Amino acid sequence: MSLLAPTLQAFFSDRLMAQRGASSHTIAAYRDTFRLLLRYAADCKYKQPCQLDIADLDAPLVGAFLNHLEYERHNGIRTRNNRLAAIHALFGYAALRLCTSGLPNAKARRVSHCSRLLAVTTSAVTPSNTASPTTWRKRLRNARQCEPSK
Repeated sequence: MSLLAPTLQAFFSDRLMAQRGASSHTIAAYRDTFRLLLRYAADCKYKQPCQLDIADLDAPLVGAFLNHLEYERHNGIRTRNNRLAAIHALFGYAALRLCTSGLPNAKARRVSHCSRLLAVTTSAVTPSNTASPTTWRKRLRNARQCEPSK
């Protein structure tokens, strides 16, 4: 039986909603992240999303997924890093949840798998991939012009 589906469900219902009290926007962003990730993993592994297991979502696949977001879907660095933060949150939760179930060897493998995924790093946001100061000045000027008169 796949441990991915019950772990995802517990992550959303127990961790995000009950423990963290996450906003509906955060939950929607995380949902979108996992929807994209599961579709991408299903295409790469030639499986249906419901057949995927946690072991199918390894560090090389997540790295390829992040590159797919950045270069094929043309997501910005910040969006890529936000998606990675959602993945890190899930696998941090999964490491704690999964280490309490199963045989000792299975526990060690699961925690090791999750820790390898948590080692995937974010991309640096540099001035070359953010708006220039001139752009920010123009935005500020336009915002001031749009303010109602007092």
